[in-house]
Amino acid sequence: VSWLFNPTRGEITSLDSGNIDDILNNADVALVNFYADWCRFSQMLHPIFEEASNVIKEEYPDKNQVVFARVDCDQHSDIAQRYRISKYPTLKLFRNGMMMKREYRGQRSVTAIADYIRQQKSNPIREVQDLEEISSLDRSRRNIVGYFEQKDSDNYRTFERVANILHDDCVFLSAFGAISKAERFSGDNVIYKPPGENAPDMVYLGSLTNFDLIYAWTQDKCVPLVREITFENGEELTEEGLPFLILFHMKDDLESLEKFQQEVARQLISEKGTINFLHADCDKFRHPLLHIQKTPADCPVIAIDSFRHMYVFPDFSDLSVPGKLKQFVLDLHSGKLHREFHHGPDPTDVAPGQPIQDLASSPPESSFQKLAPSEHRYTLLREKDEL
Repeated sequence: VSWLFNPTRGEITSLDSGNIDDILNNADVALVNFYADWCRFSQMLHPIFEEASNVIKEEYPDKNQVVFARVDCDQHSDIAQRYRISKYPTLKLFRNGMMMKREYRGQRSVTAIADYIRQQKSNPIREVQDLEEISSLDRSRRNIVGYFEQKDSDNYRTFERVANILHDDCVFLSAFGAISKAERFSGDNVIYKPPGENAPDMVYLGSLTNFDLIYAWTQDKCVPLVREITFENGEELTEEGLPFLILFHMKDDLESLEKFQQEVARQLISEKGTINFLHADCDKFRHPLLHIQKTPADCPVIAIDSFRHMYVFPDFSDLSVPGKLKQFVLDLHSGKLHREFHHGPDPTDVAPGQPIQDLASSPPESSFQKLAPSEHRYTLLREKDEL
């Protein structure tokens, strides 16, 4: 297969630990093919990937506009581990060195890959021509609106960079000059308009040229603390490498969802980054419920999916008991849930009424925190093909 790697066939940059950061950090958009030389599907993708690179290079000749690159995961296992690559080939998109959470899952054809890159290079921000357009926004969506004196400014370039990364999670809009003047009484301004007709706007108060600050603020607004899991996004969520805390509820049971969201925010905000908070439709996920001896008639049900087992929160009515939900998550981190799953309840010498653990203390280091996706597909989607 040596012909597959002939550098004259396409402008594909081979990445290694010495050049990866420099190349990706300087690329507006980079599509990286993580492959294994022994993998037949990796071999099949190489000529397609190279031809797509040739097509795009003609449209975006600047070498930093679009980069097509590849990583031999057998030769550079450290890079594969860094980006949690567990299957081959995997195509990941990067913007200015930041890996996007959604990998490329489209057709493995020259046309489809080229179209995907064109889409990624399109402007993610809709420019409004009249502020009346803002009043008629779709308030079922999360909207971020930037008001700028001029487009050719550092403030707008930072806003544009954030929008390029988060456009799948929020709708981004902008207004300039005289049109935006009424909203720029104290200078350029960025507003978050949350879902709901009567939900109050939130104003970004930090520096508009500080990418890290405005990105963190926008991500917090655009990516809800509790997300819905579906069969369509399940694998993507799995690849984040974190266990799941899931509320199973009937689709029209918004009251239970609201209670769950409130308690996650109240008890578990410090656990963000160690576990994913999700909700799922009981009807759609009947098969996973059967694994924990539940049916939609039992919903709402709370469970943890650790990618090894599912553990059930004893009683939904205990959700609002102070510290109860947090202790459930701490028991995952400490290994207690896994231990009791196999060996039954831990013996205890705690006297009645004595607190089991100071919930204000730091939780033990999670044994799952660094868990990467593997051949063990997570429990929720294991039955997908059976439905």
